[in-house]
Amino acid sequence: MVENDRVTPIPPRLRPLLDADSPAQQVAGRLVAAGHQCFLVGGSVRDALLEVSQKEGNVDLDLATDARPDEVERLLRGWADSVWLQGQRFGTIGCKKGDVTIEITTFRAEVYRPESRKPEVAFADDIETDLSRRDFTINAMALRLPDPELVDPFDGAADLAAKRLRTPLAPEVAFLDDPLRMMRAARFIAAFALEPDAELVAAVEELHGRMEIVSAERIRDELSKLLVLPDPSAGLWFLCRTGLSDEFLPELNAMQLQQDPIHQHKDVLAHTIAVVRKTRPELRVRLAALLHDIGKPKTRSVGPGGVSFHHHEVVGARMAEERLRALRFPTELVDEVARLVYLHLRIHTYAMGWTDRAVRRYVRDAGPLLEPLNHLVRQDCTTRNKAKARALNRRIDELEERIARLREKEELDRIRPPLDGRQVMAFLGVEPGPVVGEALDYLLELRLDEGPMGEDEAYERLAAWARERGIEPAG
Repeated sequence: MVENDRVTPIPPRLRPLLDADSPAQQVAGRLVAAGHQCFLVGGSVRDALLEVSQKEGNVDLDLATDARPDEVERLLRGWADSVWLQGQRFGTIGCKKGDVTIEITTFRAEVYRPESRKPEVAFADDIETDLSRRDFTINAMALRLPDPELVDPFDGAADLAAKRLRTPLAPEVAFLDDPLRMMRAARFIAAFALEPDAELVAAVEELHGRMEIVSAERIRDELSKLLVLPDPSAGLWFLCRTGLSDEFLPELNAMQLQQDPIHQHKDVLAHTIAVVRKTRPELRVRLAALLHDIGKPKTRSVGPGGVSFHHHEVVGARMAEERLRALRFPTELVDEVARLVYLHLRIHTYAMGWTDRAVRRYVRDAGPLLEPLNHLVRQDCTTRNKAKARALNRRIDELEERIARLREKEELDRIRPPLDGRQVMAFLGVEPGPVVGEALDYLLELRLDEGPMGEDEAYERLAAWARERGIEPAG
């Protein structure tokens, strides 16, 4: 591989891509034979220099060329297994060959109109111009194909080695081109342990208001990518300290509460980011960790006993739901995260002693979220007091053991009334209506309080309940 007249070794990660019969080389050959240029660009080049392995399964590659989209499409037809044109208006043609997905994009220089969410796309004729419009120098490297030659006009390789995050042009230019790049900076900082350039930080602090032109869906997707990194904490701190998070998640910086002068209550934001770091990289759990204490600022009070946040889980669940809906997260995910926030304090009453009834209600209320809820609760303990941490984990262990024992005796995960609606209507001689719902609620409470119950006993209890309400059973 040639770089500035020097021969550098080809990274092992790239060698399969450079085989003469590889899909990338076949595309390059077709483009070059037609008089065009072809370069491997994007994360493949960056990850190769970092020796990051491609995930197992399908391979995704990005190529750049001076050929216009219509010409790219023509050259792919008849060779690729499939071709798609959804990105054609932005200069991108996609295709699939075997298990390799390739997107070929015409060199471009794009800018956003100040008032618009839609980019104006202008095509370019050289790779250097194209690379100059990319987000960061570590992503502004290209590998010429079919004969490999590294093109690195903005010293991205040096920045990777120095753990430095910079933009190819002035950061103001990069962020005005696409304000979402400010959020992507947070992701790369966290993913590769990079230190952002001072000019980059200053530009984010000045321009974060430009996020108003970015769609909620794009913000949602970028936030999700950050949260599922092994350790997103550095990126979250970047979002908060630059004020960028205020544009789409103002609840975060609101958690930097003034400390109680007497009891020196720990900063809620610092605790939150620590919990996010400790939880497993699953979006549902990470969102719950990020939002589990957002109700604290609205419920904070200082009394003789110190700082308190009464019912912050109730307030927080409502706030989490509203914020996630505004960011266009799927309804099921929103409901699950809000439920985890609502229930995350329930375990702390276990120290007072729980009856089997309380255990059943905990399992019923958590439903399929029981395991993620217990995981979140364990990671919510960030105290340096080892005795307190051990006590909390011991309580959760004891609760999980009790749940396991109850499961052996009864259908704990399918708690339902001992009679169904049809049986209730037939026994009481009533039509569908509120009485049926009230009767089923009563029977469900019996099941939770007393455990499994046979039908004969259920009918006896239902009869007594009905007579108290002036209803004479027909059954």
